[in-house]
Amino acid sequence: MDLQHQLTPRLKRLRLSGILETLEVRNQQAIAEKWSYVEFLTRLAEDEVERRDHKQLTLRLRRATVNTGKTLESFDFAFNPSINRQQVLDLATSLYVQQKRNVLICGPTGVGKSHLAQALGHEACRRGYDVLFTSAHKMLLHLNGGRADGSYARRLNAYLKPELLILDDFGLKPILPPGPEDLYDVVNERYERGSILLSSNRTPAEWYELFNDTLLASAALDRLLHNAHTLFITGESYRAQGRRWPRKEGPTSAN
Repeated sequence: MDLQHQLTPRLKRLRLSGILETLEVRNQQAIAEKWSYVEFLTRLAEDEVERRDHKQLTLRLRRATVNTGKTLESFDFAFNPSINRQQVLDLATSLYVQQKRNVLICGPTGVGKSHLAQALGHEACRRGYDVLFTSAHKMLLHLNGGRADGSYARRLNAYLKPELLILDDFGLKPILPPGPEDLYDVVNERYERGSILLSSNRTPAEWYELFNDTLLASAALDRLLHNAHTLFITGESYRAQGRRWPRKEGPTSAN
């Protein structure tokens, strides 16, 4: 009976069956390179830790619903010199999540806000934080739907539980009642308990007009903006680069 067949039932019982994936390769390496028993066991343990870490990251990314292709590695910093690359890299450490501070990314359409938001969410997942990515409009629709079937509290908790909540495209669509109240509930309950990363094509000064209630707007935005990191991006749309609109040819004058 070979080594793998001998160990399979024992490793499964110990919930270490993942070791079987590299057991034979490590065994051959140990023989060829004359590893000690301790070194052989260390390599197998490292393989198992790496496997489990990768599995946990995959699960966190799936729960986060971020686009796994939207990473910092795939982001084109060269297209827009207005982006403060060092600030983005500082945020990529996810220290703001540990500190329960918010991040606001503001700029016109197409300058990379959503990509950066998801990339920072990806980095937070890599560091073991629970993340949820959604659009602000979609979240408010989901919360409002909970009033009809009595599931509002459960739905609200889904946006309070993650250590980092990413709200994309805030202010892109009108916030209709009871949206302002629901947004306040999320911001208020997460205040100094969890981080919000928000992207918007409006400046913070324009956010107040999205609320129908001045007092509610002041209370929500005061909590959202307090001690927040703000990343302002300017420039033209990345998606419009290389696009050439046809020019209308008028009659030419003979000179």
